[in-house]
Amino acid sequence: MIQIKIQDLYSKFKYPAKTGLLANNSTTSTTFLAGSLLLVLASSPAAHAEPQNPRLGGMTSVNQSDRNAFSRPSANLSPLRQLDFKVGNSFFKAPWVMAPASTTARDGLGPLINTNACQNCHLKDGRGHVPAYNPDRDAMTGQAVSLFLRLSRPALTEADKQQQAKYGPLPDPVYGGQLQNMATPGITPEGEMKLTYTTKTVTYPDGHQTELQVPHYELINPAYGQPTPGLHMSPRIAPLMVGLGLLELVSEQDILANADPDDSNNDGISGKANYVWDRQKQATALGRFGWKAAEPTLKQQNSGAFAGDMGLTTSLHPDTDCTSSQPCEKSVSGGTPEVPDKTLNHVTFYTQHLAVPMQRAGESEAVQQGYQHFKDAGCNQCHVEHWTTGKASDRPELSNQKIRPFTDLLLHDMGEGLADNRPEYLANGREWRTAPLWGVGVNKVVTGQENYLHDGRARTLEEAILWHGGEAEIPRNHYMALDNDQRQQLLQFLESL
Repeated sequence: MIQIKIQDLYSKFKYPAKTGLLANNSTTSTTFLAGSLLLVLASSPAAHAEPQNPRLGGMTSVNQSDRNAFSRPSANLSPLRQLDFKVGNSFFKAPWVMAPASTTARDGLGPLINTNACQNCHLKDGRGHVPAYNPDRDAMTGQAVSLFLRLSRPALTEADKQQQAKYGPLPDPVYGGQLQNMATPGITPEGEMKLTYTTKTVTYPDGHQTELQVPHYELINPAYGQPTPGLHMSPRIAPLMVGLGLLELVSEQDILANADPDDSNNDGISGKANYVWDRQKQATALGRFGWKAAEPTLKQQNSGAFAGDMGLTTSLHPDTDCTSSQPCEKSVSGGTPEVPDKTLNHVTFYTQHLAVPMQRAGESEAVQQGYQHFKDAGCNQCHVEHWTTGKASDRPELSNQKIRPFTDLLLHDMGEGLADNRPEYLANGREWRTAPLWGVGVNKVVTGQENYLHDGRARTLEEAILWHGGEAEIPRNHYMALDNDQRQQLLQFLESL
């Protein structure tokens, strides 16, 4: 609330207090003071500020921005429900082992894997790391853990195209749907992901220059023969885990209200929904999760990670990514399935209730100005700010929450620079789901690195903006046309989230 003393108004405009005309004419005095108050308010930065609720995740938000900021349970979770959260956390963090083992609750790992624990990829529930440069290895980096290659063969026939649109990418007959660069003892890993970079320089209208690193990926040292000619490869880094349960409860109707696949309003933005195969319902459903919105639910996303990343079967994924061309039979089963539904449900509960940190310094003038630049550039056309979650009787803490994730959960053409040229259900090779922005300002504190976009190529938020093309070209150009102070304000706004 703004309080201004009447005496201060006289002083501000250098009129003698209660003298002359103003002292003897109450109507004139009141009119002058009202006009003066408007002038004072209009000249104040607060007059242009739009109130921002710092609770990005509604009442689930936590006021934390340290190294554990992404690992907190929803703030409104009861002590009893926090026990379920902690059980899920234990399965998310603890390493799985080969079967047979005395640890029967966590055995069955492999034979082909990318890691042995969820937390190894989602570092402290944040984004994964890009492997460090190491010229002594064929891969030119250290061993990749939280960055891996999705694989698929081209859809060459009409039947292939229909299958791909309904059931998803067509796995390579030898190497499956992703490259496993690790294996359990006695088994040879599938191969390695070689990652090298070139650079390109972006010059702003004011002459400022920024260097971007351009990644190049290869599958090298394939252990089980040559993959399919024309193999599609798409690098994927492990994404941030907070707020996912809230996004799961945004209604399909609300999401589709922002879809405009044919750009019928000619604004250059043509958000498109991805419809994917729901394994539990055995039906097509709206995709929400993953870099191309290829997963309909968190449970299915988690199940797929168990199967693909760790070689663990679930009721939703009774088969792993191991193919008939590989020594799958050498792996001892940890049960049928290896991840029981009870365990999968605990992990899903955990991933649904990871809390979003509150916005910081949202009331500062620099952040407010940056927020305005963000909107003026049109960034909020895809990074949609406001949503209200629906109601779920089994998730009351996440229900009816007013949230600010800054995503529309839709696919957008991001230009040739970010294209992976790999279709995924209805997503083409240039389309990506709008990534939520909540938490971007805390990621470096939590994980020790900044690595944005689907493969972590962007080392700063500025670089991430500059990689935007396609539908996002106009907002990117608007950002580049700002002066340096204005650009820094926009970045400060993003860092506040």
